[in-house]
Amino acid sequence: MKRLLKLLGLLLLAAFCALQVRQPDRSNPSSNPDDAIGRHLAVPADVQAVLDRACRDCHSHDTRWPLYSYVAPISWEVARHVADGRQQLNFSVWGQYDSDTAQDLLVAMCRQIRGGEMPLPSYTRLHGAARLTADDVTKVCTWTRAERQRLREAE
Repeated sequence: MKRLLKLLGLLLLAAFCALQVRQPDRSNPSSNPDDAIGRHLAVPADVQAVLDRACRDCHSHDTRWPLYSYVAPISWEVARHVADGRQQLNFSVWGQYDSDTAQDLLVAMCRQIRGGEMPLPSYTRLHGAARLTADDVTKVCTWTRAERQRLREAE
């Protein structure tokens, strides 16, 4: 029985090591600083702090890749979340969005954080500082409404 458990343990270790061969893309693509959200919207410091703390890792090209993002199979899920997040909303390329898209993203941002959909619960479990307080939600939603109004008036 001891020999069987030892063999099973070695097989599991070998399988875990084999999983490490396939590593996902964890790059932070370069981007034009002129496209950053702060160059196109007036982002108050308190709102920027919330976005940096709770959103930046998945919604910009400034992702901080923690150690666990280098260990498969967790690394695959983390990389997929970041890729999906960047595709849905990317603060680093905000200047490439047209006015209608930017307005829609502002509405979605407030709706999703107000509904507790963002940041993802799997992210906040590991990054407690990313949890949004009621005050954080109010700040961000007040800002998104004001910026959306400003964009509408500029059309």
